[in-house]
Amino acid sequence: MKGKGIVNRELPRKVVHGGKVRQFSQERGEAVIDFSANLNPWPPAVPFDLPEKIVSCYPDDRYLVLKEMIAVRFHRPVEEIAVGNGSIELIRVFCLAALSQGDRVRIRQPTFGEYEMSSRLAGALPAGNGEQAAVGFICNPNNPTGTLLSRSSVLDQRSGVKRLFVDEAFIELSDICQSVADIRDPAVFICRSLTKCFSVPGIRFGYGFGDPDLIDRMETIRPPWSVNAIAEHYAIQAMGVFDELAHSRIRIKAEREWLVSALQDLPLQVHASDTNFLLLTFPCDITVLCAELFREGILVRDCHSFGLPDSIRIAVRTREENCQLLEAMERCMP
Repeated sequence: MKGKGIVNRELPRKVVHGGKVRQFSQERGEAVIDFSANLNPWPPAVPFDLPEKIVSCYPDDRYLVLKEMIAVRFHRPVEEIAVGNGSIELIRVFCLAALSQGDRVRIRQPTFGEYEMSSRLAGALPAGNGEQAAVGFICNPNNPTGTLLSRSSVLDQRSGVKRLFVDEAFIELSDICQSVADIRDPAVFICRSLTKCFSVPGIRFGYGFGDPDLIDRMETIRPPWSVNAIAEHYAIQAMGVFDELAHSRIRIKAEREWLVSALQDLPLQVHASDTNFLLLTFPCDITVLCAELFREGILVRDCHSFGLPDSIRIAVRTREENCQLLEAMERCMP
């Protein structure tokens, strides 16, 4: 039986995430520029007014209107669409639906920590060399490296696993031609999010595409009304302006190239990236540097939790903000 729960099993430690600007601003007592969360600095304007009737009753837990909007946008049948309270809920629910106690999963490191966390909560463990895996996880573009795999390379990852989970949280800010969201393969589940591309981390809305049988299991496991009415209403409106993300991609690419060039003058390694963030590697542990940057009002993503104690991840933000980051790094680096 799939998803046997976590009774009498030791819980894994919670995953460390970025995006803690509110917490750190309160600690500092003044505003902080958040380079730790990879949000679109130029999101489309979403026509978002909130009629009172939206919050005065329960959402339709089937989310039919929302799913129909997603279906039109991505040319997928409604029965192949799952929704959730952010992509993290979809990762958790997917693992409970697709994995059993003792299963093995294949995860290419370094990457987003929630894949392993959710797999362990479902009773699965990372696969060793040569072990068959029930699920393989791919983040494309990858977090924290920014590396983008081609569409064909992603689909090649199906070999050696029974099912492939493809996280495309950042692909709308990268190269949508490499997306596999149109692939109708029972062995492939694709996860998406509005958080990064529309710069709305507080909304908490994720959606995904997969085999109808898997989607049915996921929708059964998902808590009722997990997508609140405000997030549902916003997501419906956002689907109507999705094409405008093309302008964001153009501006992000240009600003990323400028920022990479400017960083070349500093004693660090800039890893090639295809999306709206950069991984920077230094000659030493970055704990002190992160603390010094925070004192300068700059919050970056400490990559210790990714197993990269010598690296930080920075979002590509506006030119003014990126210049402030560069000036702070020059002051803080030995």
